[in-house]
Amino acid sequence: MDFLLHQNIFKNIYSLLSKRTNLVIERAKLTEHTFMIIVAIIIGILSGFAAIGIRFLIEEISILSFGGGISILESIMSSSWYVIVLAPIIGGLIVGPLIYFFAPEAKGHGVPEVMQAILLKGGKIRPRVAFIKAIASAITIGTGGSVGREGPIIQIGSSLGSTVGQFFKIPSKRLKTLVGCGAAAGIAAAFNAPIAGALFAVEIILMDFAVAQFSPIVISSVMATVISHYFEGNFAAFKVPAYQLVSPVEISFYFVLGALSGIVSYAFIKALYYSEDLFDNRLKIPEYLKPVIGGAGIGLTALIFPQIMGVGYDTINTAIHSDMIWSLALGLIFLKIFATSLTLGSGGSGGIFAPSLFMGAMLGAFFGYFVHWVFPDITASPGAYALVAMGGLVAGTTRAPITAIIIVFELTKDYNIILPLMITCIISTILSSKLSRESIYTLKLLLRNITIKEGTEINIMESIFVKDVYTKNFDSILASDNFNQVVNKVIRGKGPEFPVIDSDNKIVGMISIHDIKDYLFEKDSLEGLLIAGDLASNAFGTVLTDDNCRNTLDKMARYDLEGLPVVESENDSSIIGMIWRKDIQDSYQKEIERRDITSSLASSITMKEDDTSVHFMEGYSIAEIEVPNSFVGKSIKELHIRVQFGVDVLSIKRKDSRGDEVLKLIPKADYKFEKDDKLVVAGEIRNINVLKNFE
Repeated sequence: MDFLLHQNIFKNIYSLLSKRTNLVIERAKLTEHTFMIIVAIIIGILSGFAAIGIRFLIEEISILSFGGGISILESIMSSSWYVIVLAPIIGGLIVGPLIYFFAPEAKGHGVPEVMQAILLKGGKIRPRVAFIKAIASAITIGTGGSVGREGPIIQIGSSLGSTVGQFFKIPSKRLKTLVGCGAAAGIAAAFNAPIAGALFAVEIILMDFAVAQFSPIVISSVMATVISHYFEGNFAAFKVPAYQLVSPVEISFYFVLGALSGIVSYAFIKALYYSEDLFDNRLKIPEYLKPVIGGAGIGLTALIFPQIMGVGYDTINTAIHSDMIWSLALGLIFLKIFATSLTLGSGGSGGIFAPSLFMGAMLGAFFGYFVHWVFPDITASPGAYALVAMGGLVAGTTRAPITAIIIVFELTKDYNIILPLMITCIISTILSSKLSRESIYTLKLLLRNITIKEGTEINIMESIFVKDVYTKNFDSILASDNFNQVVNKVIRGKGPEFPVIDSDNKIVGMISIHDIKDYLFEKDSLEGLLIAGDLASNAFGTVLTDDNCRNTLDKMARYDLEGLPVVESENDSSIIGMIWRKDIQDSYQKEIERRDITSSLASSITMKEDDTSVHFMEGYSIAEIEVPNSFVGKSIKELHIRVQFGVDVLSIKRKDSRGDEVLKLIPKADYKFEKDDKLVVAGEIRNINVLKNFE
């Protein structure tokens, strides 16, 4: 009771501060761009301090667990065997309940959760996530968990960006940019790499290089780096020796190294998600106890190979200075895959960036040893290959080659490394993509039934149809129009493309302003020579009203058009309207917002057993009903529930093999109903009552 009282008091204070602050901002009459820059500076500073804080916390917990020493690895190696075994077990015992009861989003490596928040929640992340993630990750890493600190710093920065944005009541479109600011600041502070931080945000988090608000992301990245420099010095994450490309012939070996990096990246992705599946779906013990099993596995493995514990920077430094034994390097590749998969799969908290760098350094050291042994006169030392392969593994796992290239370049500040680094990262990305379509981040979203393509959630695009988006109000050009008439219609028209139709209203081609710009200087002489039919391009596609917007966008991309004609049927090319990319994107955003609201309302129903309906506006309700017998064995698509009954199915409660109820939010159209399913539906009260009584 006291906790709820304090929580309500905090919410009231937070709301009052937010209103007062926004009132001051309104009176200051700042432009939107100036305001975003100021907020970006705040996020960069907060994220910089957060990065310093989590590094300090990890160090203190490591000292508490293994004692102080010259390095963390030496401290572990000098500890008693029972300390090495018990430390990660105790860490798991603390982290499991902490994540389970306070912030499940803090489980795992964190970046997919940030991506999911951007795609499905408009960038909203709970403020508590930053705090819980910091504590859980510091304990996991500090007690020997085989994960990195960069992922947690990214999630913490993103959470801070979202929290600041929500405090200032920034709309969803801008809030996503602020989440990107936090992620960029996190990477920048972690590696002292401001350029890589900004690129990471647009390449992975926002998945959009054309992001309009790129300047705030850059500023946040710079501010976090400045804070990190001021308090910890202009340090390098690794002590990197000078790189040298010994011979032009040596470049061919980096193609091979890129291919090997791609294979190891694929192996890491598969092992990680096999481990997550094993612990999540097959191991039937309480969720909050699973990290204990992972901790025990790490501790026992570390008795022989202590290098797998923690972030592993000491071992990486050994490899890039060519001091690593080739056989140990080879073994540590697979041991690190096992250890990281075990830590994250069992429910630990930490990132995959440092493990990827570790595996890359070991792979490069192993490969470089043999290349240098066979061709000593034309190859660099094994450390050079270790350095380049670090980028190759990051590129292969994240599918972000540009970020990987820039991170390693900023670590070395040596332009000579660029050529082999580019080749290795690109080859690794290509091969890893061939072996597995999803990256280490997007695969987690796919397993949650969220399919990513070009920054959108495909399942939502499949549920939006052309008939709900297209417009019947459009400009067209007759095939018989002369050149002057075509030019005048294009100039007066509103769209970027214009359908060309014949006298029967059937489409015969498309014309854009790009098609006629080369002829404009000869407008008078061409008036009687060219007609619209001569200028029209045959490279276009058409869509039907029943097509979904995912396929429509694919077709627009294929023909490089901003709009497509909507025709009567496959056998009738009579045009009835146009559908534009911008309208699809607007509908997508509205659907995201609708699902966010309805999912919250649907969840509130599942927690109320005595009342199975919620009235959210006059005449409308959300209710839980038993599935009608006639629905069993049929899909939502087959039944046309929205058309036939005038309601939307928000979620389905069903029983799994153990008899436990499972909530399935926003089911797919091909979901087939089973006996004893319960539907959570939204619509007019009278329509819901009809469905309730339907047999």
